Amino acid sequence: MSRLSRLRSLFILLVVLSSAGCAGSMGMHMSSNPPADLDYSATRTSDNGLFRATYTSATTPLAINELLTWTLHVETMEGAPVEGAIIGVSGDMPEHGHGMPTQPQVTAELGGGDYRVEGMQFQMGGWWIVIFAIDAGGVQDTVTFNLKL
Repeated sequence: MSRLSRLRSLFILLVVLSSAGCAGSMGMHMSSNPPADLDYSATRTSDNGLFRATYTSATTPLAINELLTWTLHVETMEGAPVEGAIIGVSGDMPEHGHGMPTQPQVTAELGGGDYRVEGMQFQMGGWWIVIFAIDAGGVQDTVTFNLKL
């Protein structure tokens, strides 16, 4: 593994772990209801405005206690597909302070900025966040989706 590959892998791991940890600690301080102004859209801009990402699920509506496959589409803010990205995935239930029962991961690059994400599973209803750490073209950013199951 090249030095660049190791650095990218380390970045993804650190972002996913720190995001999950922050979300878990948020859950201990929040009320029993999610914030009223949450954006539940399936298309989001990344935290630093570098990417736009959209998820679609092969199963609609999202099912509880089933393994789900998603497609994540990643593009630049100008709309160009992002190819060759390294993407890490984590999920958390902020109000409960626990993550997913699985370790979802990108299993294939499908072309045109699309990536197959397998192993998504939500074990209960409520507010979930799914975080994607994206490393592409020498830049890194994260995008967070809010879900209500």
